[in-house]
Amino acid sequence: MTPQTVEALFTRSDETYFFARWGRPIAPIVFGVDDATLSIVKGAIEAVVTIAGHSMAETDPELGANMMFFFFKDWDELTDVPDLDRLIPDLRSLVDRLKTADANQYRIFRFDDDGAIQASFVFLRMDEHLSAIPAETLALNQVVQTILVWSDAAFNALSPLAVLPDTDAVILRPEIADIIRAAYDPAMPAVAQDNSHALRLSARMRPA
Repeated sequence: MTPQTVEALFTRSDETYFFARWGRPIAPIVFGVDDATLSIVKGAIEAVVTIAGHSMAETDPELGANMMFFFFKDWDELTDVPDLDRLIPDLRSLVDRLKTADANQYRIFRFDDDGAIQASFVFLRMDEHLSAIPAETLALNQVVQTILVWSDAAFNALSPLAVLPDTDAVILRPEIADIIRAAYDPAMPAVAQDNSHALRLSARMRPA
């Protein structure tokens, strides 16, 4: 993966470069799933956090949980979640926009005073399309896109996941795993807005 390819993964549609990683241990919580799916989602989180070399915690001292996943059938269900409107300003307006767009997923990040990820909210409206995706694939895909702040167009053309031809098992693409691993190198900044950061990331990735 060339430095230019790495740069593109963090260059937004408005051509600005923005990168951020988690600045605190991840304390996840999952709403709207049964125990079997809960285990799958938490397993995906643990796997990606391990790749990053980051850490997890039972609770976040400020929020209780800081990586929140919501699975539901209708966007209006979000307005019934207690205190969610305190965490997400203009929640009603957001829900209306997502309904108008017929969206089936949305991610929001909150950042600390240094610009590192403080919390994330992943909303998944389980329509016909998302319901057809195996839980393992859906969970891993969402966690990968939440472990870093990628470009809004990072995975439009190519999924961060791959299918092993012999077993049909879904895995994280090795080059994406390498980026995540490099991004959490202690020598790397938690936040970057200059594309020279992509050169530093590329230099820390495993040779092809």
